[in-house]
Amino acid sequence: MTTTFSWPMIAFATLALAACDNNIFTGEKDKDILPGTRISVLALERELRPDLGAIDTVIRLPKPQDTDTWPQAGGLSHHAMHHMVLADVPKLRWSEDIGVGTGKRNRVLAEPVVAEGHIFAMDAEAVVTAFDAKTGKKLWSHETAPEDDNEGSFLGGGIAYDNGRIFITGGFAQVVALDAQTGKEIWRASVEAPIRSAPSVNGGRVFAITVENQAVALAASTGRQLWTYSGASTATILMGAAAPAVDGGVVIAPFTNGEVVALRVDNGAALWTETVVAVRRTEAAASLPIISARPVIDRGRVYVVGHSGVVVAIDLRTGQRVWDAPVSGVYGPWIAGDFLYIITIDAEALCIDVRTGRILWVTQLPRFEDPEDKTGRIVWAGPVVASDRVIVVGSNEQALTLSPYSGSVIGRLDLNSAATLPPVLANSTMYLLNDDGDLAAYR
Repeated sequence: MTTTFSWPMIAFATLALAACDNNIFTGEKDKDILPGTRISVLALERELRPDLGAIDTVIRLPKPQDTDTWPQAGGLSHHAMHHMVLADVPKLRWSEDIGVGTGKRNRVLAEPVVAEGHIFAMDAEAVVTAFDAKTGKKLWSHETAPEDDNEGSFLGGGIAYDNGRIFITGGFAQVVALDAQTGKEIWRASVEAPIRSAPSVNGGRVFAITVENQAVALAASTGRQLWTYSGASTATILMGAAAPAVDGGVVIAPFTNGEVVALRVDNGAALWTETVVAVRRTEAAASLPIISARPVIDRGRVYVVGHSGVVVAIDLRTGQRVWDAPVSGVYGPWIAGDFLYIITIDAEALCIDVRTGRILWVTQLPRFEDPEDKTGRIVWAGPVVASDRVIVVGSNEQALTLSPYSGSVIGRLDLNSAATLPPVLANSTMYLLNDDGDLAAYR
């Protein structure tokens, strides 16, 4: 029997909704940062520090590019979205209720997805709703939980879009396909255990990972099971889980025992296995081997952040570890050009040079709502990179923007609710979803 480990630092709730037109993108751009050591005033109080051997590294990001879709958790199936587009002063355009928000029994864990001019969101009771992405007009709603589900417990899952269909995973141990235009159910397939993470879709296949560490591939057209791969299960897991990354004919499956397995998309055969575990922390929760941060595939490398305290770069073809760094996190890293941005479980934002694995800057974010008493631990979700801003959102009902070049905080915004899912970006618009079940669009 699998037990859920509850801990404030890794409780995956929904994205918070901004209640006013205050702008989180204020501040001057600083693309041309002078050479020097980027160390915050708190650097001596924490373990992570910039690498002094990289003080002359100049951070340059690729040109921002827009996209008209955000079809899966993390954007595309490889989760490498680089540098997105968003106005310097985005305004709140609309806000709509998606249904039941986070409560004592269930939580909203699904990030919205954008496709066909629609945005799709799932509430805490597995009800999927489609809205017009420009206006927020409600288009349809569909209950995806099985009719015989009398327990009312959902706990997890996610959404993905591909070729006119919406694919839903959840705690009811099924994968469901809906018509994206009408919400009509197309097929429903059972799996052996609940699924806490979002599915990934690539090449006509739907990939998902169950809480029992079984990777499953289904035919996107029919729901027919194509193959399965079983990893070693663990007795204790966190509430959230990571969607697999897919690219170049390879599925990268992150498991709760700290293993990362590369599988062939056509038959599920294992190509290589790597362990992303660093037993160096004293807190019981922090030492769990789980990988709940979704992996990233980019230019022949795989980047994985482990919960227990290590981020690794792995050669996609051979499985050989290229470098590692002592960083722990539960949210997927964001790659932009040659630089990887990560939010740690200790409320640190940092930048790593993917060519060398060296940490270039570290910024300590607020850790507690009451810093004096050290109570009310803050969860920071993200990051995403858009228009020369690193955007993070927090459970303290605030959003922050940081410079991607120095890590300095350059803007903030008060929110209406806890924010513990990263923003979604498409069509020069940022979408936020909050614990109360409200979805907002900024452009």
